[in-house]
Amino acid sequence: MKAILRAGATLVIFLLLSGCWNSKDIQKLSYVTAIGLDYKDGQFITYAQILNFTNVAKTENTNIGQNVPVWIGKGVGKTMTESFTSLYATAQEQILWGHVKVIIGTEDIMKKGLGEAYDMINRYREIRYNILLYGTKEPLIDLLTEKSIFNMSPLDTLIYLPERIYAQRSFIIPEYGFKSIAKLREPSEPVWLPSIKLNRDVWLEDKKEKKMFEIDGAYFFRKGTVSGWLSEENMRGVRWFQKKFVRSPLNIMEEGKPIAGLIVNKTDYKRNPIFQQGKVKYNVSLEIKAQIEELAQDISMKELEERTEKVIADEVRATFKKGLEIKSDVLHLDDELYRNHHKKWLEYSNKESFTFTDETLNRINVHVKITNTGKYKGRTN
Repeated sequence: MKAILRAGATLVIFLLLSGCWNSKDIQKLSYVTAIGLDYKDGQFITYAQILNFTNVAKTENTNIGQNVPVWIGKGVGKTMTESFTSLYATAQEQILWGHVKVIIGTEDIMKKGLGEAYDMINRYREIRYNILLYGTKEPLIDLLTEKSIFNMSPLDTLIYLPERIYAQRSFIIPEYGFKSIAKLREPSEPVWLPSIKLNRDVWLEDKKEKKMFEIDGAYFFRKGTVSGWLSEENMRGVRWFQKKFVRSPLNIMEEGKPIAGLIVNKTDYKRNPIFQQGKVKYNVSLEIKAQIEELAQDISMKELEERTEKVIADEVRATFKKGLEIKSDVLHLDDELYRNHHKKWLEYSNKESFTFTDETLNRINVHVKITNTGKYKGRTN
């Protein structure tokens, strides 16, 4: 009898429980993974890349090469908020923004004001801080619908996982949005956004052209607005000043003919301000370690190190001059003065105008040490 009473009481308790009435199957929700931002004719245009959960989860159970559909929603409004919320009317399922990993902005939205656009996005409670920011000259639809190699999910592409490529080829490293926006408010530190494009010249799928993502340069900002764009070729000198540097290839040439192919795997730098006749100049020092990957000419290690030092110094000088053309401190020289000699920075800096000239970069001292010659020994003299 007691057992029957206990069972009845338990049944009554279960019947009184409300249950998870508001729960939803995760495969029936729309997850936004990337956002494209544009501005045309006085209106904000928002593109939302939406992936179905079942297409990107448990990849060990899916067939590699199987075509994974990508859905793109387009919202338009006079404010950024209106453009985002206009997507809800036709979404069919609830849209979740907590999985956004990438934001790509066109040149038009950057001219309008990237800070304004990012402010609205970052205020929304679902959006995380660790979002990668890119600029582009490409149509946003083309970028957001492009898949990875083997038709894998867009989540397996360069724009989502740039650190994988950077670990093999350290040129331009993307940064999280919160760092970029913080730098926009710094009076000394220039901000750049990597620019992304679709390279149509390298890969084929069978005999069909296959577009692949490539970071081809960067947009530079000054006082919150775009000051200009530099290609990766024009930014070659910047790579030697990156704290997260891993490795980078370097060709040593003479009169258009290759001498050696090196892999630089370590770089340390110093930027020292000097004060002369009411002006500030900078001496730059670089300590480089490299290994030989290819030796096309018979040359001693000492001579190769000297030639490499000149090549790197020339890259740094050329990049600095390209920065002058767009009025940007691409080598972060002024930041050294601002951080470590703040009184001098207040005395010499001009917050309203760009004051760098060719003479601002004084000396470039480069010391190269070749630490590995591969399976062959290098000639010492």
